[in-house]
Amino acid sequence: MKLKALTIALVSSGVLCSGIATAGEFSFGGYARYGATYQADEDSLYVAPAGDLNGRSAGRLGNEYNGGEFQFNYFTEAASGAKWQIGVMLDHWTQYDWWSSGDVGLKKAFAAGTGIFASQPDMTVWAGRDFHQRPQTNLMDYFWMTHDGQGGGFKNMDLGGAKLNLGIVGQIDCGTHPGDANGIGCHGGDSGNYALTSKLHGIGLGSATLDIYANYGFTSEAKPDNDTNSYQIAANVKMAGHSLVVRYSDNTKDSVFELTEGKKALFAHLEGGFGFSERAGMDYGIGYQSLEEADDSADRANYNVVVRPHISWDDTHSTWLEAGYSVVDYDNTDATNTAWKLTLSQNMAVGPKTWSRPMLRFYATVGNADNESNSTDLDTLTLGAMWEAWW
Repeated sequence: MKLKALTIALVSSGVLCSGIATAGEFSFGGYARYGATYQADEDSLYVAPAGDLNGRSAGRLGNEYNGGEFQFNYFTEAASGAKWQIGVMLDHWTQYDWWSSGDVGLKKAFAAGTGIFASQPDMTVWAGRDFHQRPQTNLMDYFWMTHDGQGGGFKNMDLGGAKLNLGIVGQIDCGTHPGDANGIGCHGGDSGNYALTSKLHGIGLGSATLDIYANYGFTSEAKPDNDTNSYQIAANVKMAGHSLVVRYSDNTKDSVFELTEGKKALFAHLEGGFGFSERAGMDYGIGYQSLEEADDSADRANYNVVVRPHISWDDTHSTWLEAGYSVVDYDNTDATNTAWKLTLSQNMAVGPKTWSRPMLRFYATVGNADNESNSTDLDTLTLGAMWEAWW
């Protein structure tokens, strides 16, 4: 059996794609970024306004944490012609979250079959632990919806003019984090919070396409004292390299697993890119998100814009300049937080396109966060060297 490279589309979705690998073959794929960032100013290593809502709202370039996801896949084929996949992914992220110690974890362990039903040759049925419904913005690296967990469902059911994904997943948690409820609902790793997710995608609108999301969050009897439900609805219109997203969340923000009474969020985001010449262009992202919470002193809105002009000098060398500005405006207190960031990155990659990977980057970042909400004024000056790849 041969070890074979896998495309990023398969790795990120965790779903079998027909024709990528021959039955009986293994493949290895993933995503990773690692490097060193030298802090030349004592205030802050990264740039962000306090209370921001839209991911790396001042921009991700030269402003990210290290980590990676490493997936192994095995493929086989039934006598009927149905194609099957078993996937396992290990991940490692040095995040800022208080529960993340940089340990290696089991992110995926699933099986999936495509072409099981003759009437639906492109539909994939899956079960297990997997990435699930995690669309993201590019320049802010923000997962504006995420339901990674363990459960099952199907993807790409052809309805004629659109395709349907449907799944039910449980949040993975055994109550081992400090302050949790001592393992309540810890059966097979489920926390007791569940999500019913759906996506109707590929709807044609002339030269554009429309995807519609609808999700519902609830608890099992493992949490009899929590009767809060949550939901999200979202629409994503894509046309000619540009994407517009609008998402509304009730009793949650990014994930219906959250189930927080009184929380409401409205998110809108426009992103895309322009080509100035064969080798030069600019990517952009413009975001807005408002958040209401049970404690209305934390109600706020985050406005941000990030632009990244870029030029490829040849098939290997390129230069990127990313500029970002983010504002957090509190509704019920007299406080506005602002941040700006500027990163210059000199790159060497396997190809001339901005998505060509692997890529080596040598960069400098300068920025500032002025936070009226907590009376801090933080300068950032960093120098870094890193690699990024998907394979």
